[in-house]
Amino acid sequence: MSEMESIPPPRTPPDPGRMQNDVIEEHMELWWFNEPVKSIMCYSLSVLLILLTGIGGIVLLSTTTTRSGEWRLVVGAILCLLSLLILLKQLLSSAVQDMQCVQRRERIEMLKSGGFSDTLVFILSGIIILVCGVALLILSFTNETPGLSPLLVTMHTVGITLIVVGATILFGVLVYAIVTNCKSYPSARFNPRNISVFSISGHLNANQRQTTTSSMANLI
Repeated sequence: MSEMESIPPPRTPPDPGRMQNDVIEEHMELWWFNEPVKSIMCYSLSVLLILLTGIGGIVLLSTTTTRSGEWRLVVGAILCLLSLLILLKQLLSSAVQDMQCVQRRERIEMLKSGGFSDTLVFILSGIIILVCGVALLILSFTNETPGLSPLLVTMHTVGITLIVVGATILFGVLVYAIVTNCKSYPSARFNPRNISVFSISGHLNANQRQTTTSSMANLI
C-alpha cells in the first residue's frame, strides 16, 4: 500500500498550442507571422481596396470632360491618392519586416498585416470614401441644371456607390473589432485536471502526517 502511494501521478501531455506560443515568443522574426489567418485576410482586403480605389480613380480621371471636369477630377484624384497611400503602407510594413529595424513587440503588432495600422487605414479609407459620396450627393441635389441631365444622373450614381462602399468598409471594421475583442477576451474554462483534492484524515501515521504537513505548507 505504501509503495502504491509513493507512485507519482501521471504527467499531463504538453499542450501543442502553448509550445507553439513559447517558440514564437523566443524568436522575434516569428512575431510578424503570428495569427496567419488574420494577416492573410487583412492583406487580401488591402490589395482589394487598392485595386478598387485605383481603378475607380483612373476611370473617373479618364472620363473627365469640360462639362464634368471639376467633380470627376477631384474625386478621381482623391481615390488615386488613397490607393497610393494604402500601397505605401503595405510596402512600408514589408520593408520594416525585411530590414528587422523594429524589435519591440508592441510596434510589430501595430505594423504587421492585421495589426492596428491596418485597422486605422481601413477606417480612414472608409471615412474618405464616405465623405466623397456624400459630397457628390449634395452637389447633385443642389445643382441648378433643370431636369435629370446625364451629368446629374452620373454624379448621383457615383455618389451612392461611394457611400455604399464607405459604409461597408466601416461596418466591416466594426464587426472585425467586435469579433477580435471577443476572441481575445480571456474566458475561464472548467478543466477537471486543474482540480486537486486535499483531504485531512484523523487517523494518520507518521509518514502521512509529514506528507500532509508539507502539502499544507506548499498550499499556503
